Amino acid sequence: MRELAETARQWISEGRPGFLARPITEQGFGPRDAGGAVLVDPRGECVGALYRGVFDAELVAEAGSVAAGDSARVCEVSVRGAEAVEARLTCGGQAEILLQPLAAMPSAWWDLLAQGAGVALVTRLNDAADQAVSEVVRALDAPATDAERRAAELLGTHRAGRDALYGESGLVLVEAYPSAPCLVIGGGGELARVIERQARLLDWDAVLVADSTEAAKVLDARREGACLVMLSHEPDFDVPTLRGALASGIPYVGALGSRKTQARRRESLLADGVSEAQLARVHGPIGLDLGARTPAETALAICAEILGVLGSRGSAARGTGALRDTEGPING
Repeated sequence: MRELAETARQWISEGRPGFLARPITEQGFGPRDAGGAVLVDPRGECVGALYRGVFDAELVAEAGSVAAGDSARVCEVSVRGAEAVEARLTCGGQAEILLQPLAAMPSAWWDLLAQGAGVALVTRLNDAADQAVSEVVRALDAPATDAERRAAELLGTHRAGRDALYGESGLVLVEAYPSAPCLVIGGGGELARVIERQARLLDWDAVLVADSTEAAKVLDARREGACLVMLSHEPDFDVPTLRGALASGIPYVGALGSRKTQARRRESLLADGVSEAQLARVHGPIGLDLGARTPAETALAICAEILGVLGSRGSAARGTGALRDTEGPING
């Protein structure tokens, strides 16, 4: 979705009759982008990625048949067998797709997405699904409605997500696009560079910092989505940086090191006024227990733990065990 912002704003400025298409409900398809969406021009152009384009022609036809004055269209699509294989989808699936005219959507939505801000869109549909009203939601201290509460939960995971809520007032689609997590990596060396590459692969930001002053500046600037990965064992670097990160309330604080190093840090932080409750938030030793030995394996274990911690912040919290030992949807 975020990558569509500039195109959407250009189409709107040109007065093009474009539509935004994205799923309300979906089943199957295998691994998929939780923020997948496509811009549709009724004349045939599609920009974006939704199920590898297998439904683009259908969406163009649906967009072209939207009646004047309608602000929404919900259509059902499905793909099976050879068509799914030809589209290089992992498996077939079906979905309900919502199309909305760009002219009927809040311009602030596209502006905030283009800026990289964490933002959610709450869209309420009428019973006939031919009218929709969308409003932009930012981070809220006290969300007042179920939709606002769900938007806040999704934004808190720092992962794009959607949810359809059904209530007395009809269907409400909640779409959240948090700001990208930013790994603040304290220390250098090969492991720091490999963690940075792993973060980029996940479309996260990553910043390498060399001292506590630099770390404090970055953590303060990126507080909304910052995650600290402390690799340094130097007390004048790791202790003040960990203390500041814990005080800021960022969602993830991790520290590399042996049991002995962890004990040394713990005693220093306690002496520096850090509480036991705050210390319990430190992931140290850092990372999931994958038996990692190489820098690449260690980077994977660290980023996997961060992903699990961020994903556990919503109402549908997930553990980090094997999928075969769980029940319910495979894709979070």
